[in-house]
Amino acid sequence: MNLCRLLLILFLLGFQSESIAHGSVTPEGDLCIIKIGFYSAHFKIYLPRTREHQDYCEDLPDTGETVFVMEYTYGDLGQVPVDFRIIHDVTGLGRFAQLQDVEALSEEEIEAATVIYRPPLKQPDIYTINHEFEESGNYLGIVTARHPETNELYTAVFPFEVGYIGYGYLPLFVLLLILGQGSYWWMSRSRNVARQVRWQTSD
Repeated sequence: MNLCRLLLILFLLGFQSESIAHGSVTPEGDLCIIKIGFYSAHFKIYLPRTREHQDYCEDLPDTGETVFVMEYTYGDLGQVPVDFRIIHDVTGLGRFAQLQDVEALSEEEIEAATVIYRPPLKQPDIYTINHEFEESGNYLGIVTARHPETNELYTAVFPFEVGYIGYGYLPLFVLLLILGQGSYWWMSRSRNVARQVRWQTSD
């Protein structure tokens, strides 16, 4: 029983670590927030042809027409030129890719991996961009905003998967439970055998 509790704690810690590592889009209550430096916006993704009004934070179950939406919340993001890029995940890090991993890529690598790019554009209140994903796989979203006064550049990177099945860590958790139960059974059996040997020796 204690072993099962330990495995459950480890699973939850692993899930928490995944959430922390998963880019610049974070769930807050019922909303998803993208943070671009001190700028922030509500972030939603829609699959109008296959999922109608269902919205997603990052991972998408289907390919096809996809609509990315940012509703500005703080930092006057609507007054700042924002550029939006999606690339194939050429880092090989999947959901653990972060800004420094993208910065390590050359401009040529980024250009070659780009599937959609919109140059800096001001869109007051709501920023939207559409893309037709033709193949499933791992992608990186890169959103950049430049401060109009300081000229400082702020960038958010969010990894996501298209054609996401959604099992997550469940198979690993089930495997850990099976291994944990097997280990508990084996240790209990070993203790019983040891007791029987001691009793036979004492007799």
